Amino acid sequence: MIRVIDKITKVAAGVAAWMIFSIGVMVTYEVVMRKVFNSPTIWVDETARFFQVWAVYLASAHILKRRSLITVELFTGSLSKGTLRMLELMSLFIIAFFSFVALYYGAGVVLESIELGRKTSTMLGVPKYLTESAIPVGFGLLFIQAVVEFFKLVRGDDVAAPAGHQV
Repeated sequence: MIRVIDKITKVAAGVAAWMIFSIGVMVTYEVVMRKVFNSPTIWVDETARFFQVWAVYLASAHILKRRSLITVELFTGSLSKGTLRMLELMSLFIIAFFSFVALYYGAGVVLESIELGRKTSTMLGVPKYLTESAIPVGFGLLFIQAVVEFFKLVRGDDVAAPAGHQV
């Protein structure tokens, strides 16, 4: 089951990476259309923001899995491995708890948007739930990945080292 969750997390990160790439393509297209052909589009701004929101939330679980979150390492160099392990377990618990809360309330917002038929205030008038859905989906993935990483650490499995660090 852990491998399946890790694979889902990796696929979500891959989708997020392609979304970031697509944002660059969209913005380049908009600049060319606006500056060269004097014909701006109505869809690029909202679509790029939509992709950006989804990319951030989809990638969060993979960033946790790789231990690439921003960390403050001021005192950790002088702590024992056992203390570091306890701090990491505690941080994973906090991430999982916060993710569950965001998932719960985010799902409520999405359901409310669907019920009320809220749309963006742009010319496209896209249903708001399409963007808002990124929150429960992303935090759901982050919650599941935090639980997986917690159990990996409890089991004593090797976990990914923070970017640029050796375990």
